[in-house]
Amino acid sequence: MNCPRCGNLATEGSAFCTKCGAQLKEQTSQFLMVTTPTVAGFKIKRVLGIVTGLTPRTRGIFGQFVAGWESMVGGEVTAFTSEVEKARWEAIDRAKTRAISLGANAIVGLDVETSDMGTQNGIMLFSATGTAVVIEPESNSDTV
Repeated sequence: MNCPRCGNLATEGSAFCTKCGAQLKEQTSQFLMVTTPTVAGFKIKRVLGIVTGLTPRTRGIFGQFVAGWESMVGGEVTAFTSEVEKARWEAIDRAKTRAISLGANAIVGLDVETSDMGTQNGIMLFSATGTAVVIEPESNSDTV
């Protein structure tokens, strides 16, 4: 499948394009990811374990130059906005890929964090961590 936004060939099962961060709707309808410990309308049938997706990123010399210029003017550093968004979704997508490999159809308690791995080399680490689970819709017929 190709990304509808940038045309990049997406990895099978990916929820987001690793090039531009666009959501790939076909895959997301079958896999849920939430920041909450439960999913409304679903029950957790099985907990499969913790999954994490990591992506370390560096800022190139051109990006540092543009960011430096924008920081002198003030406001949003637009040179990094799209790169940060792509890295965030890449980390989430890697956690999802690991969850799918365990047989999960959802991730609950998803948390995305960033860490600066040293200001001299400009490396940022993006991590997405959650619990891989198998969920199923709650049935109203279970009531007595």
